Amino acid sequence: MIARSVGLFVVAALLEIGGAWLVWQGVRENRGWIWIGAGVIALGAYGFVATLQPDAHFGRILAAYGGVFVAGSLAWGMVADGYRPDRYDVVGALVCLAGVAVIMYAPRPG
Repeated sequence: MIARSVGLFVVAALLEIGGAWLVWQGVRENRGWIWIGAGVIALGAYGFVATLQPDAHFGRILAAYGGVFVAGSLAWGMVADGYRPDRYDVVGALVCLAGVAVIMYAPRPG
């Protein structure tokens, strides 16, 4: 169950961050409507992937995705844009991922 959930977080992060990056490229880097359209499609697909998480609580899922996106955005920037995070970026991302683990996978009664 945890492995499936983590896999869904990874797919969702790729769609959401990649979609936003494509829109950014289309608008800010003047790459055009095809890039923007691909980004919009990816962002829409992200919304569907989020619904596949095993937990039924929207607020919990979206809060946890926030932490995944913090770390994923830094990783995307490294790969796609040559960004080099400093130690505070890395520590912040690790704190966010620890928060994801607590929010999603802490034992709960019932």
